[in-house]
Amino acid sequence: MTRIRRGYIARRRRTKMRLFVSSFRGAHSRLTRSIIQQKIRALVSAHRDRDRQKRNFRRLWVTRINGVIRGNRVSDSYSNLINNLYKRQLLLNRKILAQIAILNRNCLYTISNDIRK
Repeated sequence: MTRIRRGYIARRRRTKMRLFVSSFRGAHSRLTRSIIQQKIRALVSAHRDRDRQKRNFRRLWVTRINGVIRGNRVSDSYSNLINNLYKRQLLLNRKILAQIAILNRNCLYTISNDIRK
């Protein structure tokens, strides 16, 4: 009886997984079971940290705005500034306000003085 050659589907699937984890160290890029576990772990971490990254950037922007505002007594607090922006219906998000606070503080002072009146 002649030898039967296996198909290529399983090998192709494993090769795809190996390409995904090719930059991992040690057995995490060499052993098939470990490759599967590490791929799942990497994808879970990437999914979780996408939301965490958004959260961290928002915290950074709030901290920058608050630091500039309190440092020069432009406004009482960050919350008052944001509240006044909403009352005046100015559409400036926190990212833009943080950039203005760092790059052009005089502009932020002008904005806060105008919305207070």
